[in-house]
Amino acid sequence: MSEVESHLAADAIGVRVFYTAVRTTVTIFCRTYCRMSVTGRENIPQHGAFVLAPVHRSYLDTPIASSCTRRRMRFMGKDSLWKNQPLRWIVTSLGAFPVTRGSADREAILRSIKALQSGEPLVLFPEGERKSGPTVQPLMDGAAYVACKAGVPIIPVGIGGSERVMGKGAKFIYPRKLVVIIGAPIQVPDAVDGRMPRSAVKEVSAQLHRELQNLFTSAQSKVSLGNEIMSQRLSEQEGI
Repeated sequence: MSEVESHLAADAIGVRVFYTAVRTTVTIFCRTYCRMSVTGRENIPQHGAFVLAPVHRSYLDTPIASSCTRRRMRFMGKDSLWKNQPLRWIVTSLGAFPVTRGSADREAILRSIKALQSGEPLVLFPEGERKSGPTVQPLMDGAAYVACKAGVPIIPVGIGGSERVMGKGAKFIYPRKLVVIIGAPIQVPDAVDGRMPRSAVKEVSAQLHRELQNLFTSAQSKVSLGNEIMSQRLSEQEGI
């Protein structure tokens, strides 16, 4: 594992204030600049750990997902970010923990499970790296495996419009409509004699894929509808 410490100073007042300030800023920005709407917040547990599993089309997906709850989310980051002391404090305060790029996936999995077992919610992208297009790509089993090993639910999240706001290769954030739909928790099966059958992980991953596609499709439809309404209003104003 990386030698960089991954603990969070969760009880530090400065950390809580900083995280709240950043989350509030991100939320206001998304709501005003990108006209973001969020439905399904009631599906996010108020207590205990869970895996928040959004589709992944933009660099903005992590802050967008994290802004959907007041709880501080954990997420992975390159361990090189922790080599600079000021940056180390910032990314740690925001909930990140270091993972060495090019190392075995075992490191990321162990750190993720440890965070969840400590009662901290975690953002994981089941598709892996950023994808493109309206179809949810085949999922890696990592999110399902981590949730099953930790015994926590998975919350699927469809994010519509983020690819148009800031897609792969984009250098700017564009004022496009964002729609976030948070699905119902997917409960994971209990371990058998302390072990989780691979078939059970596959079943959870398959269910997650179905739910993500439904949520993503609905979110994209609402984005299209919102854009049509906005275009109609602009046309009406021009005609006045």
